[in-house]
Amino acid sequence: MADAQRGGSTDQPLDVLIVGAGLSGIDAAYRLRDRNPGLDYRIVERRSRIGGTWDLFRYPGVRSDSDIFTLSFPWNPWRGSRTIAEGDQIRDYLEQTARDFGIYDHITFDVDVTGADFDTSTDLWTVDALIGGVPQTIVTRFLYMCTGYYKYDAPYRPDFPGEETFTGTFVHPQFWPEDLDYAGKKVVVIGSGATAVTLIPAMAPTAGSVTMLQRSPTYMFPYPWEDGMTKLLQRVLTPQLAHDVIRWRNAFITLGLYLFCRSFPKLSRRLMRRIAKSMLPKGFDVDTHFRPKYEPWDQRLCVIPDGDLYRAVKAGDADVVTDTIKQITPTGIDLDSGRHLEADIIVTATGLDLVTFGGASLSVDGEHFEAGDKYAYRGYMLNDVPNLAWSVGYTNASWTLRVDLTSQAVAELLAYMRRHGYTRAVPSLHGAKPQTHPLLELDSGYVRRAGARLPKAGDRAPWQVRHNLVLDAIDARKYDVTEEMTFA
Repeated sequence: MADAQRGGSTDQPLDVLIVGAGLSGIDAAYRLRDRNPGLDYRIVERRSRIGGTWDLFRYPGVRSDSDIFTLSFPWNPWRGSRTIAEGDQIRDYLEQTARDFGIYDHITFDVDVTGADFDTSTDLWTVDALIGGVPQTIVTRFLYMCTGYYKYDAPYRPDFPGEETFTGTFVHPQFWPEDLDYAGKKVVVIGSGATAVTLIPAMAPTAGSVTMLQRSPTYMFPYPWEDGMTKLLQRVLTPQLAHDVIRWRNAFITLGLYLFCRSFPKLSRRLMRRIAKSMLPKGFDVDTHFRPKYEPWDQRLCVIPDGDLYRAVKAGDADVVTDTIKQITPTGIDLDSGRHLEADIIVTATGLDLVTFGGASLSVDGEHFEAGDKYAYRGYMLNDVPNLAWSVGYTNASWTLRVDLTSQAVAELLAYMRRHGYTRAVPSLHGAKPQTHPLLELDSGYVRRAGARLPKAGDRAPWQVRHNLVLDAIDARKYDVTEEMTFA
């Protein structure tokens, strides 16, 4: 614990404790220290390595579901030329970034934060943690939760009737066995989200057969693995300038696609159907398997690099079945249509289970509060909760685009507090009750299941939570740290 407590004893509290050493945590460390030289901070990470999502997920083909130039850090250029990056490349990039920028030595691994309490008499957070199963405490002036929004140790996994009779192997992508041998096996992947559409093309060349079993279709959008303009820019510009240009170009393309889909849903539905039809076998039932009932971007679009899922289906390496499960049998899955899918391996790519603050229980002066009872201030603080920030990315663009804006805003807030000698910053509604909006503007199953666990968004600044990079970037340039904020 000596390492975790370095600079963080009760006598000498940390300036900032960052929880999580994934994309958000590494970015936070850089931005906070860059704006506040000499800031005493520490990162604690539940896992044994850097990477967060990109260390946890190790299933075949795992990759970014958005382009890597917007997913990587704006202050450390991505050196590859491919638009989509593989999971191990992203994890290696994160670790090398932490080492190159002096962040790695500030990380303590295998620390499970279970709770934290803010004491208004001292303006300090006392953070409860388990290190090697032993309870310890860390004291900090500011707590920055960079834990993402889903449970690492408990994915969403519905129970299926009869599953105990299955003689094959059940696998969830969140806990992929390193020794799983699927060569020549019959594989059924339950699900049609980002994980499923990544797994299927990756497993298809080796498995005996791969079938995507979906209850309902998802919108698929082919995206190139690489493009000539990216290579040209990297050849003629400096690495940083090329990265900046490519990053903003790709961000505008993604935002433009989102706005087009939301503004012209019928036209965008027709275009995506036309793309699917052009890439799938002649006579394939596109309307059954790749025409969702909802509008584009009611749920997140699934990126398929170079249309790899469509290509696997066209080549006969993969199949798609749209049906519902009646029961699991010893040899596979009985469907409500009466069809039976034989399986040696069933992969339950059934989604995530959302959670706030990594599951830690938070309180102020010993009084516990639920995140779902609070309004999100600028998308990263909570009303009436002092000295706490939570980093959450965009739902319609790369995660890092928003969390980097968040870290810059937190860095500016800390700089203002240090400059004026304040020890407490509390967002306040001042008795107002804004009209409530969802924090995440998606109708996906994992968002619906979260129910009231997530903070609420309001209908006016600074309580609005927009999923629009351009508007947020404009606001960031005129950021007023004092707006509806109480200092002490």
